Amino acid sequence: MDSNLLKVFVSVANKKSISKAANSLKYAQSNVTSRIKQLEKNLECKLFHRVPSGVILTHEGERLYPHAVDIIKKIELATLDMKDMLKQEQLIVASTESNAVTRIVNFLINIHNEFPDIQLELITNTTGEIKKMIMDYKVDMAFVSGVPQENELLVLNKVDEELVLVEPFEEVVPNVFLSFKKGCAYSDFAQDYLFELTQVEHKKLEFGSYDTILGCVKAGMGKSILPLSIVKKLRFEDEVKILKLNKKAWDMPTCLVCRKDNIPKIADYLKELAL
Repeated sequence: MDSNLLKVFVSVANKKSISKAANSLKYAQSNVTSRIKQLEKNLECKLFHRVPSGVILTHEGERLYPHAVDIIKKIELATLDMKDMLKQEQLIVASTESNAVTRIVNFLINIHNEFPDIQLELITNTTGEIKKMIMDYKVDMAFVSGVPQENELLVLNKVDEELVLVEPFEEVVPNVFLSFKKGCAYSDFAQDYLFELTQVEHKKLEFGSYDTILGCVKAGMGKSILPLSIVKKLRFEDEVKILKLNKKAWDMPTCLVCRKDNIPKIADYLKELAL
């Protein structure tokens, strides 16, 4: 199977558009179309449906996609090994917003100072979305909340977090849980924990920043469960009531992980780095 055809296929699938994929690949649109047709002919199946907004994968295309991504990545890794590249040239790092708030800047500065030739790129998202990205080889390593259970992932380093319940100073606190957006590991844990603690269902409100969550807690809108490091970093430790959680109830360190088949060349340095 021609890996160049697979690269075109993956690009079209990611962009959901032949024209956008052509621009990304710097190919003529007709060239991309002909390569997709060639791949479909080789596989004897249709890979895309045409829709008003562009294209979407057929059932057969969805089955091919993970195999194509895996093949392309393995060819890239094999090429790097054959060229005997002894140094890391690029690192795409993903991080949860909570980790980005508290420690990502120092982490990136340390890598830049130690390895000034490495090109760094940072992506932030929730733990759920980040795991998808690293499993699909879209990032080289990532900070996630909690020890990952996926067999494909390797923990390079970790730091323990202290989770706390934050509430307004008012005597009566609404049964409202202020949460980071869907996919946040802390939010998923916190709703179950709050129910066990109070036996009361809490209304959930989602926000896109921890600063907003803490500001709303201070204003009396509800409560939240967050790492203490975030509360201190955003200077809310004197603005809200802080209750420490029973350590036995949770185990959610921040872990720096990578795929076992795509370990960064600076892994030994990362394992010893103080986070």
